[in-house]
Amino acid sequence: MRTTLLTLILAVIWPVSAQRKTEIIESKKLNASREITIVTPASYETNKKKDYPLLVLLDGEYLLDPFAGTLSYTEYWNDLPEVIIVGVHQNSDEERSLDTQTDDHGVPMDQGDKFFEFISTELMPMIEKNYRVSPFRIIAGHGLTAGYLNFFLYKDKPLFNAYICMSPDMPVDMENRIPERLAQLKKPTYYYLATAEGDVPRLQKPIKTLNDNIKAITNPGLKYMYEDFKGCSHYSLVVHAIPESLYHIFSSYQPISSTEYQDKIVKLTSGYAKYLQERYDIMEKDLGVKIPVRLNDFKAIEAAIIKNGAYDELRDLSDIASKCYPKTTLADYYSGMYYEKTGDNKKAIKAYMHSYTLDEIGEYTKDFMLEKAEKLRER
Repeated sequence: MRTTLLTLILAVIWPVSAQRKTEIIESKKLNASREITIVTPASYETNKKKDYPLLVLLDGEYLLDPFAGTLSYTEYWNDLPEVIIVGVHQNSDEERSLDTQTDDHGVPMDQGDKFFEFISTELMPMIEKNYRVSPFRIIAGHGLTAGYLNFFLYKDKPLFNAYICMSPDMPVDMENRIPERLAQLKKPTYYYLATAEGDVPRLQKPIKTLNDNIKAITNPGLKYMYEDFKGCSHYSLVVHAIPESLYHIFSSYQPISSTEYQDKIVKLTSGYAKYLQERYDIMEKDLGVKIPVRLNDFKAIEAAIIKNGAYDELRDLSDIASKCYPKTTLADYYSGMYYEKTGDNKKAIKAYMHSYTLDEIGEYTKDFMLEKAEKLRER
């Protein structure tokens, strides 16, 4: 488990520069006004060309702060991406129970049906029109709202790419319908399900049945995670489930870890640069997040190439560096490394010296590159 209650409390109070505002939506579907809170990331106003994944929180009054705190903390360390958060308020005038109304067949009825239309045809279009959101969308809920959010899976083209269901209170037969639907989905879908040792007893059986049924299906596009937290209650499981679910959904975003290096990368016989490129391509395709390859990830692939003597791949690494960080010293560093490792010192010196006209990046300063060239001349 990545966090404790104390860690999450620290995350919530972590100083941030994200912008938060509350808006009132006049809903024709609900025939009423509905309050929402929107949190935009710290870079939103300064990086006008960047789009961000969208996280929609049902039960927004009490889920928004722990989600925002966790994301703020992990964004600071570049462990998880920046995200636009929309919290839907549902805890006044019996809104929560009315919003999640279903009939005896487990289908939204009355305000439950209207609330579905509110999210689908009013809230989402409004957010997409007014905010720079990427195509990757997450929805999360707890208890009643965690059960209800699964209805968005039933659409021919589901609105969301990822679902966070914390101790869901599910309508009739949902534990069978969800796996059937998940098995049919064609696009990559993330599904997170959590319960706890001290969860509400009547919720535990259908949740565990749902888990068994999901595990029985075969769908390579489904990224599924289930957790049963020990020593937690229906309410305390939330502070553990939030970071776990986000790390699950954004697993491809995280930097290369020592475990990934040892268990996957260094064991490859070839294709190290290809592995790196595909890792970032998957991040962009599945999550809608496009970032340049991290310098530490370059170093991890470089280490594997050197360890396995696959020196030709240093040229491929140079090509990737040229695309990610043009006009910097990085591409010339890997080009020079290739020539150096293959015994062509003359060309290696030329590559290292060429970097004098380029911008420095990380530890690859002009002095560093010139020093490498000088050492080769002395040989």
